Amino acid sequence: MKFTKSTSLLTLPLLGQAVLGAHIAIKTPQGDVKPDSYVVVLKSGIDKAEHISTLSQVNAFNTGSEITHHRRQYFAVLNGYAAILKGDALTHVLTSSEVEYVEADAIARINWHEKLKPYPAEETDAKQDDHQVETRASGGAGSKFISSDTGIYTAHSCFGGRASWGATFGGYANADGNGHGTHTAGTAVGTSFGIATQAHIVAVKVLSDSGSGAYSDVIAGVNWAYSQFQSNHVPSIATMSLGGPQSSALDSAVNAVSRIQSYALFGRNSNVNAATTSPADVAAANTIGAVDNNKVKASFSNWGAILDVWAPGVNILSAWIGNPSATNILSGTSMATPYVAGILAVALGEYGQVSPATLTNNLKSHAQAVVTGQPSGTTNLFATLW
Repeated sequence: MKFTKSTSLLTLPLLGQAVLGAHIAIKTPQGDVKPDSYVVVLKSGIDKAEHISTLSQVNAFNTGSEITHHRRQYFAVLNGYAAILKGDALTHVLTSSEVEYVEADAIARINWHEKLKPYPAEETDAKQDDHQVETRASGGAGSKFISSDTGIYTAHSCFGGRASWGATFGGYANADGNGHGTHTAGTAVGTSFGIATQAHIVAVKVLSDSGSGAYSDVIAGVNWAYSQFQSNHVPSIATMSLGGPQSSALDSAVNAVSRIQSYALFGRNSNVNAATTSPADVAAANTIGAVDNNKVKASFSNWGAILDVWAPGVNILSAWIGNPSATNILSGTSMATPYVAGILAVALGEYGQVSPATLTNNLKSHAQAVVTGQPSGTTNLFATLW
């Protein structure tokens, strides 16, 4: 998939005169975007089906435009859709009185580090807390962990038959060809690596094997995870160890479901304020930072008031792709996030379903105020089981 670099409202290619005469300015996140792809959010009360039907008639006269994510894929998270729009179709959308805003389709990426020195001191951090969990908890039995990532190698032995494939968005193969999604899943629920070792794990692939993907596909993954919760009411934790530039559409989608379903989001690894990235800037979700074995802020971890808690994220041993016993050691907030998701899954298994707000409050009220090295205004809470 080719991406286009964008730095302002008017630098997208192929917009031409449609932008100059538009009633709506296209929101353009910083960084790469998927060419000619947009997330369209409609005004409150607008019938999405009727709007898309009208747009489809325009598309019939405009080769190259198509609806990529429609009513079914966005029904729960946005009154909108995603589409490839060119020429008359783009002009129709930008001048429609039914449209609240149009956003260029930004690119989400994973971000992690290979094994950091010194070793093996940091690598033991998550494992030590895991042993404490196993002696106190049911391991998240009866709960579900939904991972939107590069997919999961479901045949890995650490999952013990508890892993299944849920959905794929973006046209990718139903497999983890990267390893990141498998590693994060193992950190959350894998035997010998994870916290919630009896929880079920579901793969939602929204990123390519190179570790990137369109926000429109990520939003579809959010919608899918929420729809599963709504259909079966199994206590579940959804997680995304991915991110990118700030996006109104992605943040709105995560915020819409975070009132009903708990989300754990990684703070990213740029050593900047996490509130400047999406979806880490969603206050209703749980945003996680990474610490080392001594509970000192990892040098790469983002920070800021948006962070809820910190968790181990340096030299974390977990599952990998290739064979059922493969392992790898990675560092990043990507590793810290599933650690917290595992704790939340155990809490759901132990105490039953509660609101996301209650679960977050319990997470923070039982956390330990022991983290050091973080900037002023950032929490010092280290996530622990309760």
